[in-house]
Amino acid sequence: MSPLILRLYIAGSSPNSVQALANLRGICRSLLREEPQIEIVDVLDAPQRALGDGVWISPTLIRIHPLPVRRIIGNLSDQQAMVDALNLSIRNNS
Repeated sequence: MSPLILRLYIAGSSPNSVQALANLRGICRSLLREEPQIEIVDVLDAPQRALGDGVWISPTLIRIHPLPVRRIIGNLSDQQAMVDALNLSIRNNS
């Protein structure tokens, strides 16, 4: 199985960015079958990179791999919406 690669665009230590990062880590730890590769990009430090990826709002999470690319905007507080939007494979706890 190929690795899951995610990129999270944040805006420094803004409340929504801090919450998105914490939510992403919690979801990965508790729900995902495999540990993804996660890249954090601060739009305050790399605005051109964000614009190059079509990111106009932060926080934005992008599933880079596997294709197709998918994205979700917000602090990732709704776990089910994130799993559905990014079409993530979750653990089967049964």
